[in-house]
This record gives sequence, C-alpha cells and structure tokens, in this order.
Amino acid sequence: MRKKLALAITGVATLFALTACGGGTAVAPSPTATLDPATPTIVKVGASPIPHAQILEYIDENLAKNAGIDLEITEIDDYQTPNIALADGTLDANFFQTEAYLADQMATKGYKFEHGAGVHIEPLTAFSTKFKEVADVTEGSLVVLNNDPVNQLRGLRVLESAGLLSGLVDGDSALTVQDDAAKNPKKLKFQEVNSEQVPKFYQEDPTVGIAVVNGNYIVQAKLNPEEILFQEEAKDNPNANFLTWRAGEQTAAIAKLDELLRSDEVREYVKTTWKDGSVLPAF
Repeated sequence: MRKKLALAITGVATLFALTACGGGTAVAPSPTATLDPATPTIVKVGASPIPHAQILEYIDENLAKNAGIDLEITEIDDYQTPNIALADGTLDANFFQTEAYLADQMATKGYKFEHGAGVHIEPLTAFSTKFKEVADVTEGSLVVLNNDPVNQLRGLRVLESAGLLSGLVDGDSALTVQDDAAKNPKKLKFQEVNSEQVPKFYQEDPTVGIAVVNGNYIVQAKLNPEEILFQEEAKDNPNANFLTWRAGEQTAAIAKLDELLRSDEVREYVKTTWKDGSVLPAF
C-alpha cells in the first residue's frame, strides 16, 4: 500500500496553476487490459481528508489488493487543487465533488472529465451557538457560508428550506439575496469564505450567528451536533459525491476502483462509521 498524506496545498496549487492547461487534451495512458493481484496497478487518487480519503483507505486496506489495484491516496484540503491536479496528469482520479460543482468547473475552466455514479452524500448543515431553533434567529444575524457559487447557492437553499429565505432562483448568491427584502425578510448579513474556513470562522468569531458547513468539514472540525440548527434533506439529494477521471481515460484500474466505491462493503462501512448521519450512502 502506498499513501501520501496532506499535500502542501499552497505551493502545490501554485505549481499546478502554472502547469495546468484548463483540461486540454492529454495523452491517455496505456489501458490495463487485466488486473493481477500479484502485481497490482497503482491508482493515484486525490481526495478530501474526511470522509473521502477515509473511504479510500478502507478500500485500500480491505478490498484493493484482491481486486488488483493499489491506491496512492493524496489528501487535499481545498476544492480547487484536486481538479487542477487531475487535469495536468498528477492524479489518475479524484474523489471529492458533486455533479453541480463539476459541471461548473468544466464550464468555467475547460476541464474534460467523466465521473462515476454517486457514492455518498454529506448533508449541508446550518450550525449556531446563538440560536436553538430557526424561529429564534434574529433580524440582521450574520451568516458565514461557502464562497464558491455552486455550494453557496446550495447553502442558501438550506436556509430557504429552513424558512429563513424565500423565492430563491438559480444563479442567486449572497450578493443578490442580502438586500432583497422579499428573499431575505430577516435581513440576514452574509460573509463568504473558502469552504474549509467556514468552521474556523464559526468557532472563532463571536459575531457569527449561523454557519452553513459542508459535511466533510463538519466531521473534520468535530462540530457539536447539538448546535445543528437545520440540515439538508438526504432523500433524493442530487449532491452525491463520486469518482472523477479525465475523459476517455477510464482504465481497468479506475473502473475497478469506481466499482469498489459502490460495493456492499463500502455501503456498510459508511453506515457504521458515520452513525450520526453526517455521511450517508448514495446507493
């Protein structure tokens, strides 16, 4: 088993940004016709630390060897580096994103990727130390949430489902909603930060009334479930995470990893590891 832990994100991301070509044409590796457990094929995968890398580690330690693959896992804390590294060939695949996020990345940055079916869902969750119930939220409260457009709209829709916002449309953002009295009757104020920084702002800034946090960072930051104000519904949720690879480059090893990610063993692992419902199987 090979494993790399915790990329030096800043330096690596800068290097990737200089070398990536917006998902331009890459030379496809020679496909692996068969997989041999005696000489396993290495698959380099970038993933968010929790739960994605944990799931991959489970596969690497329990399922990969007999399947003829050997995972080289790189933990990446941000949401930009995994696609940059996949586009420039540093990674064979990544495991961290949703359909809407991937579609936005491909449209804006020119990546040419393909992906498998959903593996798990991390419900987006609104946390608060100031309010026990949604009805308690006071006018003008500060909400900290994700600054990338796709996850930000998803976060705003969580607040809408809770009854704090109203009448959202595709393309809405904190900027369009904040001063719209019809959509934001409680005159909530919004602070936009990188997704991985939301828990830090929530835990360290006493002015924050509500924080809308991505599921993987909830687990990573060990947020208190008793502070949950409202949580995104898991049923029929389109925001499942999946394995992604460069278009036309799904080797036998990548196909096998995609299959293992949606195996009975992984479904049971997810259910028993995250009994609090912060991570749920999507299959």
